[in-house]
Amino acid sequence: MSPSQPLWPYVTPGIRDDLFERLPGIPMSPREVRVLILAQLCLMPTSVLWDVGAGTGTIAVEAALRCPQGRVVAVERDGEVAGLIGRNGARFGASNIAVVEGNAPECLAEIQPLPDRICVESGRPIQAVLEQCWAYLQPGGRLVATTASLDGLYSVGGTLASLRALRVEVVQVAVNRLENRGQQQVFRAIDPIFVFSAEKVA
Repeated sequence: MSPSQPLWPYVTPGIRDDLFERLPGIPMSPREVRVLILAQLCLMPTSVLWDVGAGTGTIAVEAALRCPQGRVVAVERDGEVAGLIGRNGARFGASNIAVVEGNAPECLAEIQPLPDRICVESGRPIQAVLEQCWAYLQPGGRLVATTASLDGLYSVGGTLASLRALRVEVVQVAVNRLENRGQQQVFRAIDPIFVFSAEKVA
């Protein structure tokens, strides 16, 4: 790959999953879910995004490519996975990603600059993570959180209600992909996920 031939030369989001480097057992937001998360973040070219529980770094990479004058901070507690995020950023030429290795919410207090966008992809306990993220979110900013469980659905929804978040939306994503299995083509279901989005009062 050369600078004149980027790995993803398009302006649209939705980088193919197979273009990212991965580690066994480390979750990755599938392309279809990632596109929805990015749409709900409503990114600006100058946005500062904190991606908390960044995992493989797919959201961080896609967001960084769409915020060329902004900054993306990817928070990940596992050192090996944090290194993976850095490598994926380099693969796509996303030089505006900073990787913070640490446990949320404890590590958030030392991160600068403060965000106008936050994506929470994991964290335990999720309520504490959301409350701390909300405290650092700039007025008028947006927060997007994902969960795959009913417990998470109730926890995220209840927390956003207690924080008096504005314009709360929740979408359940259920996607099927056509795959080849031997001589047959079948649809494989991707695990359903709930995507929350909310705004903080300006």
